[in-house]
Amino acid sequence: MKAVIIGAGMGGLTAAIALKQIGFDVEVYERVTENKPVGAAISVWSNGVKCLNYLGLEKEAAELGGIMDTMSYVDGFDGSTMCRFSMAPLIEEVGQRPYPMARAELQLMLMNAYGIDDIHFGKKMVSVTDGEDSATATFDDGTTATGDIVIAADGANSLVREYVLGGPVQRSYAGYVNFNGLVPIDEEIGSATEWTTYVGDSRRVSVMPVSGDRFYFFFDVTMPSGETLERGAAREFLAEEFKDWAPGVQKLINSLEPDKVNRVEIFDLDPFDTWVKGRVALLGDAAHNTTPDIGQGGCSAMEDSVALQFAFTNHPDDVHAALAEYQEARAGRAGDLVLRARKRSEVTHGKDPEKTEEWYEELRHEDGANVLRGIIGNIKGGPVTS
Repeated sequence: MKAVIIGAGMGGLTAAIALKQIGFDVEVYERVTENKPVGAAISVWSNGVKCLNYLGLEKEAAELGGIMDTMSYVDGFDGSTMCRFSMAPLIEEVGQRPYPMARAELQLMLMNAYGIDDIHFGKKMVSVTDGEDSATATFDDGTTATGDIVIAADGANSLVREYVLGGPVQRSYAGYVNFNGLVPIDEEIGSATEWTTYVGDSRRVSVMPVSGDRFYFFFDVTMPSGETLERGAAREFLAEEFKDWAPGVQKLINSLEPDKVNRVEIFDLDPFDTWVKGRVALLGDAAHNTTPDIGQGGCSAMEDSVALQFAFTNHPDDVHAALAEYQEARAGRAGDLVLRARKRSEVTHGKDPEKTEEWYEELRHEDGANVLRGIIGNIKGGPVTS
């Protein structure tokens, strides 16, 4: 069989690798002209890492991953530690460390695993059609690609999603903007082997280690959608927004490179159950656009890819049966994670200020059990973590 995959992000490339493993002829088409990942890094939780391991990338993933031995929450204003606990119980229960990874390096790893020279860059898809024996994607240069299936990993603003659902759907603004990037590890900001999160005033400032002695950092700022900020002005903006925060936050602001800070308005999409139309299927953000509040967006895309392989392994000669099994395996779980992330986002970012204050108070008495229980609940239930 031949698969045409639209999108060379994490979802598209893991799907390409997964289908190649079972003998598919795979073609990947990407609208950008070169590899330019959005965002500095990503937290790949244990379910995502297990997917990478399953796809034959265990050694490479471990080399890219930062080591998080502990987690801590810190009062954003006075810098006192609210709670600190070991990640060991989580690792023991699920059987795999999570790995924060620099996004560009993860993307390059996946490109190399698939075959970077085999990716068709600069191909913007403008339409998709489905026939009795094949499906076809058409690009803005007038060319087409036809396969037994078209897998649409074309992102949060997916065009193919409109085709599958019969019309556009509206994403919802989560109420905050995420500023993120990479800085050298600095123990005055956070421990080199710890995920440290400063909280206060319905905001978050967080650092987690990635390879190369670097922190992935992010600032969550509750603010209206649509406001603009000049490129390179992030330090001044964050310095003003967090001027009363703890010394570790001030050190982080002074350490960042303003021109390399990414600014991302956070949206999500109500879950839906229809991922497949004929020989066309959605995957990744196209199917389950989520907030990053539980770190499962990329992991869900990887789970999609493994589940897609499983479905075609079970139905090697029946496209419709395989895609039906894929949809059945994934829509419920992925939708549940979207709603869990939304719920966590609302608590973290002050949709109900009283609940946010209650959460802060809970953190001051947390021994790790409740936090880890929630993370483990997110990790379990996928194709390689059932």
